[in-house]
Amino acid sequence: MKSAYTWGGILVIVFASVVGDILLARAMKQVGDVHALLRRAGLWTVVRRILGNSNFFLGVTAMAVAFFSLLFALSWGDVSLVAPAAASLTFIGNAFAAKIFLHEKVDRRRWIAAVLVAAGVALLAG
Repeated sequence: MKSAYTWGGILVIVFASVVGDILLARAMKQVGDVHALLRRAGLWTVVRRILGNSNFFLGVTAMAVAFFSLLFALSWGDVSLVAPAAASLTFIGNAFAAKIFLHEKVDRRRWIAAVLVAAGVALLAG
């Protein structure tokens, strides 16, 4: 039963992290080039643009959920399983989500890396 809690926690971490990463990436693409904006309009304009973006707040909230889920998962399972499994599955999830939701071009090298990471997670789980 403890294993089910551990893997459930890992899945919540992965889902929340991927959602958070995608929302934060979308927010920052909407804000634009921060360096250019900083030079052109100043720090307060950059801060207002970021804090005025709802995707930013939703992304930060999702990342907070992922963090607290990590705390729960670590209370149920070993760090040697939870940390690498959550990190590697998040990597895979980000590749899929970036392609689907952000329409990013994910090249063959990244897909191969995702498959190798998935194989590593399978070794961890076994």
